[in-house]
Amino acid sequence: MQNDNLIEKYIGEVLIKKNLTLSTAESCTGGNIAAKITSIPGSSSYYKGSIIAYSNEIKESILHVNPATLQTYGAVSEETVIEMVKGAMKSLNTDCSIATSGIAGPEGGTPTKPVGTIWIAVANKNEIVTMKQETDQGREMNTERAVNNALLLFLNLIK
Repeated sequence: MQNDNLIEKYIGEVLIKKNLTLSTAESCTGGNIAAKITSIPGSSSYYKGSIIAYSNEIKESILHVNPATLQTYGAVSEETVIEMVKGAMKSLNTDCSIATSGIAGPEGGTPTKPVGTIWIAVANKNEIVTMKQETDQGREMNTERAVNNALLLFLNLIK
């Protein structure tokens, strides 16, 4: 498969042009964003790594998410992904980051946070942008949509 038109290729080109580095902090997407980014030859020149923080313990200890944030808002919240994206930039020493946390399904939803609720945050040193994805189309599609939405949101931030 040719990757000439892939968003992850464009992201790499922009990061190289602007001399920026990228990290990811993924929960519900389980490393799928990192896999897309690293599928591009030469990505090691701008991509430093990922923390797959499936548990709150890892969110707290490695991504520096405040336990009070998790207690008050939950792991699936705008507040948590904001702290995750900042924590990834700090822990992995990068200029930019992408973070996700959500309920991919098929179980785990609640009336206030149904299955398919996924929060995405993208950041550089000056700005953080968030997005809430709310449609349940099954676990695989929920994850795939979150990966694509995260990449689009990030590209819009850096271009």
